[in-house]
Amino acid sequence: MKLKFITAALLAVAAVGAHAGTYNIDPTHTYPSFEADHKGISFWRGKFDKTSGVIQMDRAAKTGSMEITIDAASINFGLDKMNSHAKGADMFNVEKFPTVTYKGTKFKFEGEQLVEVEGQLTMLGVTKPVNLKVNKFKCIIDQRMKREVCGADASAEFKRTDFGLNYATPAFAPEVKLAIQVEAIAAQ
Repeated sequence: MKLKFITAALLAVAAVGAHAGTYNIDPTHTYPSFEADHKGISFWRGKFDKTSGVIQMDRAAKTGSMEITIDAASINFGLDKMNSHAKGADMFNVEKFPTVTYKGTKFKFEGEQLVEVEGQLTMLGVTKPVNLKVNKFKCIIDQRMKREVCGADASAEFKRTDFGLNYATPAFAPEVKLAIQVEAIAAQ
């Protein structure tokens, strides 16, 4: 009887532990992308190719935090001339501001599903609140790595002018839509 109780207690602790931990952003499966107005006639779409960071999450307690760093020079519109212009002083000014960061401070769950992250975006040296809507969230045990991998599809909207990215306004509207695909691997 005592052995059954100890075994049950260990299984309960292991189950709780499986829901809490540190997850490292997988840079090969994480790409923040964006959509911004182009003279009111179309949208420019692009992404950042280099992202790193760490997510702390306890699904049982429904808490978490995250620190994400985006290499601003990795901006990619699929057009070299536009990439070069976007890296310049009148847009992302990557020489002075080489990174864009996001610090998520509060995770919101509905049942078992992560649905929102409240946090702060820092771009061009300006920090403002930006909340991420989590459209899809799932964790699995990756058979190849034998570790838990969590993934999400998140979105947000903000005004780039709030961060000092004023290029070509008002001809180009300031609203930006984000779409973020992210995967993170449980740290060993």
